[in-house]
Amino acid sequence: MKTGVIKRNNIEVVVVNSDRLLITDVQSALDLVMTIRYETGCTNIVINKEAIVNDFFVLSTCLAGEILQKFINYDVRFAIYGDFSKYTSKPLKNFMYESNNGKDIYFQPTASLAVDKLCGCAK
Repeated sequence: MKTGVIKRNNIEVVVVNSDRLLITDVQSALDLVMTIRYETGCTNIVINKEAIVNDFFVLSTCLAGEILQKFINYDVRFAIYGDFSKYTSKPLKNFMYESNNGKDIYFQPTASLAVDKLCGCAK
């Protein structure tokens, strides 16, 4: 796992890139968030989609909802970046669209765009 802190608009964001799965269930997601918060003090996190178990992107598993609700409860703003074109589920596409129009959870094609969303630099 590689991490780096980026600061834009006086907002710090931790960018996480990993070749291995870091988020496999609710507890691993909370462990990651608390580790990042402890090490950096940041509550804005960007992570590559390859570090998240594929079940997260299958809405019927309820994994995404459970994890993201915990993040909201802990005041964590979160963005996932990567190529989402392989996902054809209409409910998932709608969920991603609605998330991208919100203020806490984003799905973006690149880490840079994800950081921009969390820092308020992108619309």
